[in-house]
Formats: sequence, C-alpha cells, structure tokens
Amino acid sequence: MRNHARTATGFTLVEILVALAIVAVALAAGMRALAQSADSASTLKARTLALWVAQNRLANAQLVDPWLSIGTSAGNAEQAGARFVWRETVVGTPNPAFRKIEIIVAEPQAPDYALARLVGYIGNPRP
Repeated sequence: MRNHARTATGFTLVEILVALAIVAVALAAGMRALAQSADSASTLKARTLALWVAQNRLANAQLVDPWLSIGTSAGNAEQAGARFVWRETVVGTPNPAFRKIEIIVAEPQAPDYALARLVGYIGNPRP
C-alpha cells in the first residue's frame, strides 16, 4: 500500500500579494477615471454657461443697439449663479452694411482663458 501525502489546497502568500497589487492598480485607475469624468462635467457646465452668456450678449447687441460702434467693450455677467467676464470686439466688414462682432467669455479668475467664443454679424437697420 502506498502512503499518499495530503497536499494543501489554497494560495501562497506570494500569489495573494500579487492579486492584491493587481486589485490596487485597477482601483486606482478606476478612481482616476472617475475624477477626470467629474472634472470634465464641471468644465462642460462652465463652457455651456459661458456660451449662453455670449449668446445673450449677441442677442442684446442685435435688439438694443443694432448698429454698434466699432471698438471693444467689456463687462461682467452672471448665468445660473456662475460669474463670467465678457469682451466684445466690433469691427467693420468689406460690406459697409454689416459689422462683425466677436464675443469672448471667460471666468473672472482666468480672464485670458476663453471658455466660449462667438462671432456674429449685424446688419445696418438704416440703409
């Protein structure tokens, strides 16, 4: 009769440590992806609100003063509780019956970083 030795079934300490290292790397990558997703959502919200500010400024230019003076103006606006700064530049076009208006909207903390840029053309209401 042969003597059969019993073999232990289970994992060695090295195998458990390797598995824990793999799980740790996967969890870290998942957390980073989640943080980037949240950051992207807040940036998208800020860009959307800034575009709305620019669209409001263009509509205001078309309705209130349809024949804007050539030059640059700036101001502040608030949209959905967020504060923004805007800059409008009005220039002439080759056709004297139209003017080009470019509106740039940014956050007050970073006025040189444009969140939204909108270009429109305004016709002379008095031919």
